[in-house]
Amino acid sequence: MTTVTRFAPSPTGRLHVGNIRTALHNWMLAKQAGGRFLLRIDDTDAERSREEYVEAIRSDLAWLGIEPEGEKRQSQRLATYDAAFERLREAGRVYPCYETAQELDLKRKVLLGRGLPPIYDRGALKLSDAERAAKEAEGTAPHWRFKLDHDAPIEWDDGVRGKQHFDPAALSDPVVRRADGSWLYMLPSAVDDIDMGVTDVLRGEDHVSNTAVQLQMFSALGSEPPRFAHEALLVGREGKLSKRLGSLGCDAFREKGIEPDALVALLARLGTSLPVEPIADRQVLLDSFDLSTFGRAPAKFDDAELERINTAIVHQMSYADVQERLPAGMDEAGWRAVQPNLSTVGEAGEWWRLVTGPIDQLEFSAEDRAFLAQAANLLSWGDDPWHQLTGALKEATGRKGKPLFLPLRQALTGMDHGPDMKELLPLIGEAEARARLAHASLHG
Repeated sequence: MTTVTRFAPSPTGRLHVGNIRTALHNWMLAKQAGGRFLLRIDDTDAERSREEYVEAIRSDLAWLGIEPEGEKRQSQRLATYDAAFERLREAGRVYPCYETAQELDLKRKVLLGRGLPPIYDRGALKLSDAERAAKEAEGTAPHWRFKLDHDAPIEWDDGVRGKQHFDPAALSDPVVRRADGSWLYMLPSAVDDIDMGVTDVLRGEDHVSNTAVQLQMFSALGSEPPRFAHEALLVGREGKLSKRLGSLGCDAFREKGIEPDALVALLARLGTSLPVEPIADRQVLLDSFDLSTFGRAPAKFDDAELERINTAIVHQMSYADVQERLPAGMDEAGWRAVQPNLSTVGEAGEWWRLVTGPIDQLEFSAEDRAFLAQAANLLSWGDDPWHQLTGALKEATGRKGKPLFLPLRQALTGMDHGPDMKELLPLIGEAEARARLAHASLHG
């Protein structure tokens, strides 16, 4: 059977790092098995859903290289949900409820006050037909709950958590439809998984109790459920998901110069026993993907680790990978010269200024000015002008180490550190290099 996974975001905001990780892992689960990864837009909340967020979701997935093989919109499937609902209603598996939000809240508080779990008491099932008719005559529209089968224990072998057991009598019958006819998450999601042929659902551990309920929905609809796996949630270094981390999305990562390959390399293995490494080859990540490596402990997202991975990824990138993102005039030699000093590709322009100028003019001691004047005279051009120059100056002045190299770097670049001068000096060119050395020799 072909493996089919899905990513089901609600278009009520931008994707954040936790969503991205879920999408990536579902894509990897499908791709590793030669299967299909689908995108489902959960846009039944008409008031909060925005088309701009739908476009942003597609754009973010494309930037990450996560390409769905198909897409569904829940807002276009309302008739399908109505049909499934009617089947359940006729089978007695959904029932109308008339309590107000305030009445339900009071019931929960009473139960909690008695030290009991706040489970719905199925009070609506005790109403007679006359009482229900009276409620509706008063203008009270019902919301609808799915009736759990208390005689059917809920069990499944979770891909991450192992054997799971739930007593359905310990769960509230979930509300599946509001009084205004709009849908909550549970039933449409199960219906979609059936119709889309989803074989594997990989999602956060905050959905474990949802899975327990949905397993009975699959059964009530006469379908085999998918395989379920629930991964640990993301947390920050401080041990909880901060508001800032919870809102970090692709746009924020792009603005910081994070490469999609770096984000994928980190999130692919975050929360697993595998080492997080700067692996740009997706196939390597896919070959090592295994749910058995996923741990139960919260997965810690660390900005510093992402930046470390990003720097390493940038250092692996070829000129062809970045050519269109580099400043005008920067050729492959220029890229190779500055690449070891970059943490983001965007920094290339700052280092390229050392070649194109103008550079910051530093002040030198009288001794160093004389040394730089000598350097301007001794500069000659060949295959390796930097080592030719430093060799000639060493022999002429007796300088070595920092006193030899630092004034030259400062005069030629205006900086104390930077790219390898062997790579950089040929890019600056003979005439400009001699002019910079001569100019520096006049500034004390």
